[in-house]
Amino acid sequence: MSSIVTNTSAMAALNTLRSINSSMEETQNHVSSGYRVDTAKDNAAYWSIATTMRSDKTAMSTVQDALGLAAAKTDTAYTGLNASIEVVNEIKAKLVAAREPGVDKDKINSELTELKSQLSSISESASFSGENWLYNNDGTANSTVDMVGSFVRSASGTVSVGLISYDTADSTLIDNNTSANGILSALNDATYVTGTTTTTAAYFLIATDDAGQTGQEITLSDSTADYQIDGMIAAVDDMLSQMTDAAATLGATNARIDMQDEFVADLMDTIDSGVGKLVDADMNEESTKLKALQTQQQLGIQALSIANSNSESILQLFR
Repeated sequence: MSSIVTNTSAMAALNTLRSINSSMEETQNHVSSGYRVDTAKDNAAYWSIATTMRSDKTAMSTVQDALGLAAAKTDTAYTGLNASIEVVNEIKAKLVAAREPGVDKDKINSELTELKSQLSSISESASFSGENWLYNNDGTANSTVDMVGSFVRSASGTVSVGLISYDTADSTLIDNNTSANGILSALNDATYVTGTTTTTAAYFLIATDDAGQTGQEITLSDSTADYQIDGMIAAVDDMLSQMTDAAATLGATNARIDMQDEFVADLMDTIDSGVGKLVDADMNEESTKLKALQTQQQLGIQALSIANSNSESILQLFR
């Protein structure tokens, strides 16, 4: 039946064209944004996962910054500690030289004085961002510091911040207030032999402002006996052993920070990849689909034109 009131062919063609235009708009959004899931209405589950993981990635980026700061602190402390070990090695060599018969001990002591001043300078200079792990000049002793190392999301969805800890008391060389807390300012017991008698004495290398600092400072004069020098050498060697242990621990902490930094960077890349698989549009597929929809659109417009022209043929019947 032909009707001039209801054109069913045109209605069908128009409905098809609307569907094609809707699909084309969706595909064009995918192409322009690059996302298959751009908003929650596209796919609520995938959008929610992607949004959460992007937030976690932002937190991990902050963790990377914190790890960079931690690496700078440990690098500074390790550099100062390593330089101090070299100076203490030199002091040890000077003391051994002082055992040579007829040597001028006062001149060697002048060198020791300069080397000790260098140790103080290194310790005080090894500071980064207001933190000094080698030198302490306040009433509170150096203690454990916590550095941000990771951002963790558990299977249940709870989040936490992982920390990397280092006890700066282990690397403190000089404590100007409480000398016993510094490797070089604390007393080190040394045993030496005088004839048939074994004697134990306590030595420190760096004098501080601590009124309670006791023991004997490692210093030379022409009256210093050989057995006393032997005790000083033993004390300095013990200090070197402590400094070497501290440097090893600090180096291990530094290595862990570097490894964690690399891991966080890799994890961020993995999150990017995982989120991309959920929400990114396949541009090859979308471009092919867009081309097909453009063809369908042209055909739909043609079909609607034909359906509308069918009504005009009814006029021929009234001529």
